[in-house]
Amino acid sequence: MNTARHGTPDLSGAKWRSSSHSGGNNECLELAHEVPAFAPIRDSKNPSGPVIPFGRAAWGAFVAHLG
Repeated sequence: MNTARHGTPDLSGAKWRSSSHSGGNNECLELAHEVPAFAPIRDSKNPSGPVIPFGRAAWGAFVAHLG
């Protein structure tokens, strides 16, 4: 996966996945996997909307805090 200008990852070929806890109601966050150094997150209700490219360490810390 290429990195676009300003360090933002190119997500054109990203594989997005929702949490297994979402229940398939399309009201959750989706995470793009296999993106080095980033954990891109988007709203499942708006897949063509904005993406927040968290750093992997920051995303890991956030998820650990939720648990």
